[in-house]
Amino acid sequence: MSRIISELKPAIIKRTAARCRERNIVIPTFRQLRQPELIPQPIQKKLDGVGLWDVNPINLFRISWKNDIKTGRFGDVNYLEIPSSLSGVRARIIGLVGKYFPTGAHKVGAAFGCLVPRLVSGAFDPTVHKAVWPSTGNYCRGGAFDCALLNCTAVAILPEEMSQERFTWLREIGAEVIATPGCESNVKEIYDKCWELRKDPTNIIFNQFDEFGNPIYHYHVTGPAIEEVYRKIASGSRFSAYISATGSAGTIAAGDYLKKYFPSMQTVAVEAQQCPTLYMNGFGGHRIEGIGDKHVPWVHNVRNTDAVAAIDDEDCMRILRLFNEADGIEHLTALGVNSESVRQLPLLGISSICNLLAAIKTAKYFEFDEHDVIFTIFTDAADLYQSRLLELAAEHGAYNALDAARDFAGPLAGQRTDFFRELNYRDRKAIHNLKYYTWVEQQGKTYEEILAQWDPEYWRQLFEEEVPYFDELIEQFNQQTGLA
Repeated sequence: MSRIISELKPAIIKRTAARCRERNIVIPTFRQLRQPELIPQPIQKKLDGVGLWDVNPINLFRISWKNDIKTGRFGDVNYLEIPSSLSGVRARIIGLVGKYFPTGAHKVGAAFGCLVPRLVSGAFDPTVHKAVWPSTGNYCRGGAFDCALLNCTAVAILPEEMSQERFTWLREIGAEVIATPGCESNVKEIYDKCWELRKDPTNIIFNQFDEFGNPIYHYHVTGPAIEEVYRKIASGSRFSAYISATGSAGTIAAGDYLKKYFPSMQTVAVEAQQCPTLYMNGFGGHRIEGIGDKHVPWVHNVRNTDAVAAIDDEDCMRILRLFNEADGIEHLTALGVNSESVRQLPLLGISSICNLLAAIKTAKYFEFDEHDVIFTIFTDAADLYQSRLLELAAEHGAYNALDAARDFAGPLAGQRTDFFRELNYRDRKAIHNLKYYTWVEQQGKTYEEILAQWDPEYWRQLFEEEVPYFDELIEQFNQQTGLA
C-alpha cells in the first residue's frame, strides 16, 4: 500500500485527463526519466525543434540528466569533472550539471516528483486548484513551469532577498509571486505563509521540505545517473564520497541509492557556515541561494548522513567572480587550468560552488588521493546570478588580477578542514531529533512518525516501493487521455 497516495479520485482523474488531452500532455514515467532510451521514438521525435526552456508539454520528458543539447534528444549523463589544477586536491571531483534541465536547474525534477503522484491520483485538480510552491528559489520555478504546461495557477513563495532573476522569470511565466521576509535561511516565514494559504481549500501546498516525491525523484533518477557516470569513467577507482547541500534534503537522497552499491562511501551534507544548523544547531542568514536552513527537512534520512561540511558564503561569492570575470578566467588559464575546463566554469552557480568547495574540504579532511572519486551536484549555473555579479562589482569595485590571485589562493587552494564534522550514531540521532521542534510542534506531523523515521525500513519502503505504483498510475492516466 502506498504511503503517499491514500486514495484515488476517479472523477477528478477523468477531468484532469481531459485537460491533458486538450493540451496534448503525456506524462513520462519515473523509469523513462531515469532511462530516456525507453521513451517511444514518436515522442522523442517531437522534441526536435523544441527549446529546452520552452513551455511545451514535450519538455516533461526532458526532466532528466541525459539531455543532449547538441541533438535536442538524449545521450549520456551531463557532468563536469573539475581538474586537480583547479581543485588543488588529488581526488577526482565530478559534478552532474543541472543547467541542462528545463528552467536551467535540476529542481524541476523535485517539482515533478511532488506534483505527478497527486495529479494522476486525483489529489490535485488543475481545473480547480492552485499549486503553491514554497521554495528558496529554483523549486518554485520548476513548479511554475509544470503549472504553465497544465494551464493552472502556480503560487510561488520565496524569500524577498533572492536573486532578481528568479522573480522576473516567475512573473513572466505567469505565476503569482509571494515574497516573504528575509533571506535564504528564512524558511519558517515561508511555512507561516503556507498555513495562511491553507485556509483556502483551492490552494494545494507542495512543500518540498516534507513531500517525499522530492527525494524519491533523486533516489530513482539522480542516484542512478551518478552511478552510470562512475561506472563509465571511474570504475577502477574508489567511490569515496557524495556531496550535497542539504536544502530541502531531496538531492541528498541520491546518497541513499548510492549506498546500496558503495556502502563504504561518505554521504556529506553541506550547509552555510553562517547558518550551521546541522553542524552545531546554529542559525543565521547567508547568501548561498538554494539551500534553506534553520531546520532539518522532514524528508531527510539523517541516519544515512555520514558527515557535515559548513562553507563560508563569502568564499562562494568570491569564487563566483573568479569563475565569471575576465581577470579571473585569465588567472586560472595562467595557472595551467585547461581551456575547456575554464570555459565550462560558468556552469556552476552559487550553490554549485558551495558543493565544489565542500568536495575539496572533504578530500582534504579524509586525505583522499588519486584513487578516490567524489561526486556532487552542480545544481544550476551562473546565468541565474548575473544580478549578483553586478551587485558584487558595485560593492567591491571592478574585478582585477590581484582579486583573482587572492580568490584562488584563499577559497580554493586554501580551503581548510575546519567546519567539518564526522557524525557518529548519537550525532545523527541528535540531528534527527531536531525535526521534532519544526515538524511535530509547528507543522502538524505526528510523534509516532518521527519515531518511525529512525527505522531504516521506513526509508527503504518509501524509496523502493512507491515508484512502481506511481509509474503504473501514470501509464493508466496516459491511456485515459488517449495520447499514450
